[in-house]
Amino acid sequence: IHQMPVTPTIDTLSFFVVYMSAHIQPRSVGSYLSGISNKLEPYFPEVRANRSSYLVKRTLAGCLKMHSIPVKRKLPLSRNHILAAIASLTPSSTHDDVLFVAMLCTGFAGLMRLGELSVPDDRKIRDYRKCSLRSSVVTLNGGYGFDLPYHKGDRFFEGNRIRILRRGTARPDPVFKRYLMSRDTISRMNPYLWTTSTNTVPTRSWFIARLRQLEPDVQFAGQSMRAGGATAMAEDGAAPHLIQ
Repeated sequence: IHQMPVTPTIDTLSFFVVYMSAHIQPRSVGSYLSGISNKLEPYFPEVRANRSSYLVKRTLAGCLKMHSIPVKRKLPLSRNHILAAIASLTPSSTHDDVLFVAMLCTGFAGLMRLGELSVPDDRKIRDYRKCSLRSSVVTLNGGYGFDLPYHKGDRFFEGNRIRILRRGTARPDPVFKRYLMSRDTISRMNPYLWTTSTNTVPTRSWFIARLRQLEPDVQFAGQSMRAGGATAMAEDGAAPHLIQ
C-alpha cells in the first residue's frame, strides 16, 4: 500500500514505528514489534537484530515522548472510606451489604485487585477456576486467610495464600466473620467464597454500583482498593518489598 519493501530492515521497522505511533499508543508499538519479529524470524533471521538496533530503539523512544498520553490512574481509597463502610453496617443490614463491605475491607487490607474478588460482567470471559473457595478459608490469630487459585500476575499458576491481619482501626476480621455466617446460611452448597444473596459470585458491575453509593466520585474504582491499601501500608512504615 505504501510502496515500502516487505523486508524488515532497520529503516522499514523505524518507519513502521513512526506510522503506528500516529494511530495507536506508542506503548503498544513495542509489543507489536516483538510479535512481528517472532512471526517473521523463520523467514528473515536478521529481524530480531534489526528490532534491537539503535535506530529503532531511538525512534520508539522519540515517539513515546511525542505521542504518549499520560496514564490515568484511579484515586486510592483511604482508611476513612473503609471506616465509613464498616460504620454503615447495622444489625438489619442485608447479606449483600455485608458482602460488599467484607470484599472492600479484604481488598484494601490484602492489596487485592477487584478481579481477584469478583468475576467479569462478560460471561464469555469468566473463569471460575480463579475464584477463591469457601473451603480454603482459615482463621488466624488476629485475622483470617484464604487461597487465591491464580491471577494475572501468577505466571506459574501456583496460586497465593492471602493473609488478612488486623492493622490499625479499620479491622476487617469482624466484618468477614459476619459475612461468613450469613454466606453459610444462604449459600451453604455453593463452593465459592464470595457469593451474593442470589447465590452467585459477584460481578465487577455489582461491586462498582455499591462503591458508588459509598463514594460517588468516578475517580475511585476497583483498583482503588489495592492502591489505597498500599498507601496505608507505606504510611505505617511497612518495608517497600512487602508493598507489592
